[in-house]
Amino acid sequence: MATKKSSAASNNSSGSSLVPWLGLAAIIILLDQVTKVTINKAFAYGETLSITSFFNLTLAYNQGAAFNFLAAEGGWQRYFFTAIGLIAATYIIYLLKRHAGQKLFCTALTLIMGGALGNVIDRLLYGHVIDFLDFHYKEIYHFAAFNVADSAICVGAALFILDELRRVKK
Repeated sequence: MATKKSSAASNNSSGSSLVPWLGLAAIIILLDQVTKVTINKAFAYGETLSITSFFNLTLAYNQGAAFNFLAAEGGWQRYFFTAIGLIAATYIIYLLKRHAGQKLFCTALTLIMGGALGNVIDRLLYGHVIDFLDFHYKEIYHFAAFNVADSAICVGAALFILDELRRVKK
């Protein structure tokens, strides 16, 4: 009987340790969606507002993946990238449950999951991802427009690499 109680308590604590990570993912998704809705309502497609000499707000739609990869395809990529995002989020939740005590690792995964789900929401609602952050060098070179979700994914990937490098050094 005591074994069952400690096992149940262990399962319950691992479930509750997921809450902060899911909460962080929800905050990322909320911030991403609020910024996208705001830009989508305030700007016409392709409209640009210059903020600094190197940064604009520009409403752009991305039907592909990063850097408009596969954007010119016939529409199948919407479902493909949606499925990848949902599968990745499911796997990340599994990893968060297994490694809930590893803060840097879980932070990295949570940022990636929040960003992926933010872009999945766009694909489901609009058929494309809303991008609006446009960094450039003079008017010569523009980095591909991106959004809060993309930023969370990139920061999460960087933290994931940092965590792996720290783990290798040990």
